[in-house]
Amino acid sequence: MNDKYKCITTVDEIRAYIGNAKVVAFDYETAPDEVYRQEEKAALDAHKSHIVGCSFSVEEHTGIYVPVSHKEGVNIEYTAFFTFLRDFLMNPNIVKVAHNIAFESQVSYALGIVILPPVYDTIVAAQMTLKSNFEFRGLHDSGLKKLAAELCGEPLPSFTDVTDGRHFDELNAQDFETVRYGAADSDFSLRLYFLFNNWLEKYLPKHKNIVESIESPTAVYLGIMKYNGVPIDYPLMLSRKEEAETAMQRIKDEIGFIVGDVPIGANCSTKAFKDYLFKTLGLPILKTTESNKEAADDMTMVLLKEWCDTNRPELSKLFTLVQEYRKWGKIKSTYIDGYLKHRNSETGNIHPDLFALSTDTGRMNCRNPNAQNMPRKTNDPIGVRSFIKAPDDCLILSLDFSQIELRVGAFYCRDEVMMDTYRKGGDIHAATTSVIFGVSYEQAQDKHSENYKENRTIAKNVNFGTFYGLFPRGLQKTLKFKAGVEKTENECEEIIENLKAGYKGLTSWQEETKAIASKRVYSETWLGRRRYLPNIKSDNWGQRSFAERCALNTPIQGTAADILKIAIVRIMCGLPDRPWLKPILQIHDELTFVIPKDKLTEAVLFIKACMEEQPFPEFDLPLVAEASAGETFGSMEELEDF
Repeated sequence: MNDKYKCITTVDEIRAYIGNAKVVAFDYETAPDEVYRQEEKAALDAHKSHIVGCSFSVEEHTGIYVPVSHKEGVNIEYTAFFTFLRDFLMNPNIVKVAHNIAFESQVSYALGIVILPPVYDTIVAAQMTLKSNFEFRGLHDSGLKKLAAELCGEPLPSFTDVTDGRHFDELNAQDFETVRYGAADSDFSLRLYFLFNNWLEKYLPKHKNIVESIESPTAVYLGIMKYNGVPIDYPLMLSRKEEAETAMQRIKDEIGFIVGDVPIGANCSTKAFKDYLFKTLGLPILKTTESNKEAADDMTMVLLKEWCDTNRPELSKLFTLVQEYRKWGKIKSTYIDGYLKHRNSETGNIHPDLFALSTDTGRMNCRNPNAQNMPRKTNDPIGVRSFIKAPDDCLILSLDFSQIELRVGAFYCRDEVMMDTYRKGGDIHAATTSVIFGVSYEQAQDKHSENYKENRTIAKNVNFGTFYGLFPRGLQKTLKFKAGVEKTENECEEIIENLKAGYKGLTSWQEETKAIASKRVYSETWLGRRRYLPNIKSDNWGQRSFAERCALNTPIQGTAADILKIAIVRIMCGLPDRPWLKPILQIHDELTFVIPKDKLTEAVLFIKACMEEQPFPEFDLPLVAEASAGETFGSMEELEDF
């Protein structure tokens, strides 16, 4: 390796190396603070660690390493360096390149610095490039060392090889291996920047724009959310944990009174329990698994209860108890034990990992823990949402895009009824009620009209599947298990036919979109985020049908995800002027913050403006962001004055 790496210990030398470069790669090396030296992975927690060194690269095969807080060797003067670093990271004229910039964002934000665009994350770029004809790279395929070996032909030494069990700040700052390891990360990030950009320019130019303008800045925002974390009410969680354990024991005893000594396990899904249901009791097998064995999932319990209501009423209570036991079990394992497991000992908050590119449509997801799947208020006996509690004198504030996927769907299919409803600020659920039940729009809105509640419930559930290809049997199941509405398959078929007749642009868009996807073997969002669908040409009806639904789903759900990320970038750029605005969470179409109580109006107006601004020139329907606020996530109330 003939790379020219140097150790630099003055800001003047840094400036001399960077010169007038418009693209600069950088990287941090970190180590745990003294109190956390023995804690595993503390160096990766911006609340428990500090910057040991920083590297920069402006030319391939070159780089500088700047020691900041090594215990051995010469370090740069701290204040001067961080003054330079702030100016560099907020410079609007330099593209800041990093591999996994979300981490650099956390560390920078801990110092009060928001990394401002233009930015470029090479781990994002990796995931937006193909590793085979129809498959994009996954996160596990996108590590710097893996890419350096695979794409640059130069394997890099591992952290363990260089440190030999020590923390990075225990290495001599001027040692050759220290400098080489530190500087190489920036050098190879820069090499990947040029490599990926050239590839994207040639093969997927729309992805290049998404990487630069949307995904890389979004990664910075994710780092800020990760750093802030989600504030929780720890005493309340401990109290609810005890309550859940008491409830589960009570229900388990009641189940035991019915089934005897049959072991039910943690979820009433043991083989012994299934044998008891289907062999000992002789209950009918109403649903099977993919391997053609007796199913025992939640839907099966509902079906068995309904069967027993008619045929074995003495057993109906058993299935009510099983569902209740499972609900409490999920709440305890997922939302109490699961959250407490990830509570940060330094902050008292949970700091979930957020991923912007882990779904095929570009929607974000979350784990460690998954804070996006909290139960709704109507199905939450323990008040999980109230676990999230603002600090004193602060509020939890959320802004949620209203019906964004339906708006995007109306934009795509160009149906005049749908578009006119949104342009006039109308009620799309009333419009759909009118369409599928043949009543006037006014009657569909009248809460006193006959069958108002049931018809509107059906319309809502139809709307959320409208653009993705509804089938009568699927609609029947959705209405039954999600809405509690019983309809025959023929009635569902009639609803769908009425929908197609009433929204004339819908069917033509669906057929055209599937035809284009079949020809191209991919579907894409309006901005060009691509999803390959090789099974759309399959002779297997099930595989082809699923691919066709994906062809319809991707433009709508993916474009909605792009619109949310565009709003996120706008919000992020406004954070330096609003240090009191703390992004903490993203759930589907909703952005959540912690704010001081006296900043409520200012925060809502700013975030709302960022979300409702036209996302791209062609989008010609209004976007609406609805605000809610409260001292806990569970007590938020809609703010109707904005």
